[in-house]
Amino acid sequence: MQENLEKVKDAIVDETKSILDYTFIFSKEISITVKGLIFVAVALFLTAFILKLVRRFITRKMPENDKVKFVSVFGYIRWVVFLVIFLIAMDASGVNVTAVFAASAVLLIGVGLALQTLFQDILSGIFILVDKSVHVGDIIELEGKVGRVLDIRLRTTRAVTTDNKVLVIPNHLYLTNILFNWTENGTETRESVAVGVAYGSNVELVKQLLLDAAKKHKKILKIPEPKVLFTDFADSSLNFKLVFSLNDSFETRFVQSDLRFAIDKVFRENNVTIPFPQRDVHVFSEKAKVE
Repeated sequence: MQENLEKVKDAIVDETKSILDYTFIFSKEISITVKGLIFVAVALFLTAFILKLVRRFITRKMPENDKVKFVSVFGYIRWVVFLVIFLIAMDASGVNVTAVFAASAVLLIGVGLALQTLFQDILSGIFILVDKSVHVGDIIELEGKVGRVLDIRLRTTRAVTTDNKVLVIPNHLYLTNILFNWTENGTETRESVAVGVAYGSNVELVKQLLLDAAKKHKKILKIPEPKVLFTDFADSSLNFKLVFSLNDSFETRFVQSDLRFAIDKVFRENNVTIPFPQRDVHVFSEKAKVE
C-alpha cells in the first residue's frame, strides 16, 4: 500500500515537473517554459503590490490637490517599472531578451514613431503639473478656444467651453502655442464693447450714456469703475470703447450682448446715430470726357 502511494506521489511530481518544464518555442532563439511564465507573473504581481504600498505611503499626508497630481505622474512611472521588471524576469527565466528586441526591432521603431506625440503629451503634462502655470478652475484661451479647466492629466487637459461643451486639449499644444490664462492674476478680468457714432455727435453725451449703461448692469464691477476711451476718428464714425471689469469671464459674451442692447436703446432715446459705412461714387460719362 505504501509503495503504491509513493508511486502515485512520484508520478504526480514527475507530471508536475513535465508541465512546468514544458517549453513554448517561438523561434530558434526565443523560448520560455511554463515555470518561467509563472515566475514572470509572480514578479509582476509582487511589483504591483509593492508599488501600491509605496504610493499609499508617499501620499498619506499630501494635500488632496497634490495627491491627484502625484497619482497621475505615478501611474506612468508604474508602467515604466513594470516594463523593467518584466524584462528582468524574462531574462531570469532564460528568455533571450536581446533576441526578442532584435526580432521586434522594426515593430518597435514603428511603435516609437506612432507614440511620439503621446510622449510629447506626457512630458508636457509633467511640465504643467510641476510648473503649475495652469490650475483646475482657470479660464484659458488656446488657439482661439476659451474654456474653464476641469481636469489636468498627463496626456490631456479637459476644459468646458462657454457653450458647455467639453474641450479635450492634448498637452503638447501648451509647448507649441501661446496660452492665455485669463485668471492667472485672479478671477477679475477686463472686457470691452466697441461702438461708433456719427460725426457731429455730442461726444460728452456719448461718454455719459455708455457709462450709465455699464453702471446699470448687475454683473459689472463697480470697482474698478468702467471707463470710456475715444479710440479713433474713423472714415465714417467716431469710435469709442467701453471698458469694464467682470468677476466671471465666462459671462463676458452675455454681458457684452446686454450692453449692446442697452446702448442701442439709449442712443435711440437721445438721438445719437450709429452710422453705417458710406462712400461717395463719382460717375463720369464718355461725353464729358470728350468735351
